[in-house]
Amino acid sequence: MRFAPKWRASWEWVRGFEQEPVEPVCVGGGWVDVMRLGRGDPLVLVPGLAGGWKLLWPLARGLARHFEVFLPGLRGDRAGFGGAGDEPGSRGDLGEYAEDLAVVLDRLGLANPAVFGVSFGGAVALELAVQHPHRLSRLIVHGAEARFHSSLGSAIARRVLERFPLPNDNRFINQFFNLLYGKKPEPSPLVDFVVDRIWETDQSVMARRLAHLESFDVTDRLWRIEVPTLVLAGRRDVIVPADRQRALAEAISGARFEVLEDAGHIGFLTHRAEVIRSVRKHMKWVQAAV
Repeated sequence: MRFAPKWRASWEWVRGFEQEPVEPVCVGGGWVDVMRLGRGDPLVLVPGLAGGWKLLWPLARGLARHFEVFLPGLRGDRAGFGGAGDEPGSRGDLGEYAEDLAVVLDRLGLANPAVFGVSFGGAVALELAVQHPHRLSRLIVHGAEARFHSSLGSAIARRVLERFPLPNDNRFINQFFNLLYGKKPEPSPLVDFVVDRIWETDQSVMARRLAHLESFDVTDRLWRIEVPTLVLAGRRDVIVPADRQRALAEAISGARFEVLEDAGHIGFLTHRAEVIRSVRKHMKWVQAAV
């Protein structure tokens, strides 16, 4: 694939995680991997439905210039979790992911860090904030809403992932990832990086997480969130439209809402510089308020 000249320099942002050591953390009888990098105030990044912590690597590298960044995996990301890559199932909701995250914070000795969740990870972060409001000092959410809105597309995606093994190199299938950008992206190392990382998550795990999302609803518990909150939305997000993310911010006392112009659902990758500026501004604003 030929990359547009302006994208060639971005290659450095999507490399390097292969050489970094990860720390295995025991959670619920299994293990999740945790990457940490940088120095400063602790900031925990919670990954989305697919791609694990590796998909957040380009953002983490930028944030690590200002914070100590922790990248925990989710249950199911690591082969062999609980003996078989098990996902939460007894409750059938995202509450168990939030409990897993609380355990990870304990294991790492993080009393009340800032927590930044993207997409599915944003829902997990919201669950953590309503279940354990005193476990975090700040909350940042990108690409998430208070209640999952099921659609025909999400229902079809879940059924296909459950029933049909999909090739990870099929261009027709992979073009559907363009929805994450809100438009057709230019060829770039980042595009290949996103596709490769997403397919590292087993499709049965993706399907189960979509199923867990179907019961996700914190609308009547948002009053429990007591920490300064920032909601970041991509203007072009077609997965979780910006107006629904604005509604989330309006429902959380004192929350701030910011829009990333021309960004889609993965604005945390395509608009890293803007996201990092917003995060730093939020962290400084909180410190000044204190």
